[in-house]
Amino acid sequence: MRRVGHGVYGLPGDVLERDASLVSLSALIPGFHVGGKTALSWRGVRHNLSSRETLSLWGEKSVSLPEWFVQQFPAHYQSTHLFSGKLPTGLGISPLPAGRPELQVSTPERAILELLSDVGKRQTLEEAQNLIEGARALRLNVLDELMGYLTRIKVVRLAYTVADNLDLSWKTIALKHSTRLGGGERWVTVGRTGERLSLRKTK
Repeated sequence: MRRVGHGVYGLPGDVLERDASLVSLSALIPGFHVGGKTALSWRGVRHNLSSRETLSLWGEKSVSLPEWFVQQFPAHYQSTHLFSGKLPTGLGISPLPAGRPELQVSTPERAILELLSDVGKRQTLEEAQNLIEGARALRLNVLDELMGYLTRIKVVRLAYTVADNLDLSWKTIALKHSTRLGGGERWVTVGRTGERLSLRKTK
């Protein structure tokens, strides 16, 4: 047996399996799940196919991913809190139908909100819009419930802006929650991608 990392061992010549490795992380990190762009891709919503995917991983605790994992699987982990502490456990996350039952993956409704959170950081607005436009089979009641727990003005305003631009069926839901959160007349930022976001307050 060879030691791969803390508590992780394998036989010489063994290749780490992605989902089994993710399950091992889920046992260590509260609220761990695959989210955002990766969750959309795994659930069939894709725009540009990447030769080597960078995994979008989420959890409730600020941690550094183990070196043995990131050496094998390019990944970004974040513990950004998009929702209030009243969010019901497990809302918007579930295993893939043919996946490992221990591995939680955001549903499309939650994944698009996580994706919008990444706009201006490591995600362009253009690609986010293209992905959201492809996520046509959203469950509006689930999206409405998730948005009811959102606490991030940026995310809800982006959600309304994108839904309005694309004339999506859930733009009135996004408008309702954008109005609920309120905030200043305009929210402006320049993200790490260099993209300037200027989101006006909805009326």
